[in-house]
Amino acid sequence: MRIACPLCGDRDRREFYIQGAALARPAPEAGEDAWQDYVYLRDNPAGETRELWYHEAGCGAWLVVTRDTVSHEVRAVTLAERGLP
Repeated sequence: MRIACPLCGDRDRREFYIQGAALARPAPEAGEDAWQDYVYLRDNPAGETRELWYHEAGCGAWLVVTRDTVSHEVRAVTLAERGLP
């Protein structure tokens, strides 16, 4: 699998460390149930998903990678500092 880092270009996935699903954080006042779901509950989709990846052996950027978990096709890569759509 190849990931196109916005800063370094096309790289092998072994240069990256996957953190997990890229989820929008609840508001601080969202309540205990919203925070419990955010911290503990995860889907395991077969298909398109967004994940946080760290370019460990490169520029050190955090990336949001949109990929298909079945085919491993990478569909989009953006810098995490730009936020989640």
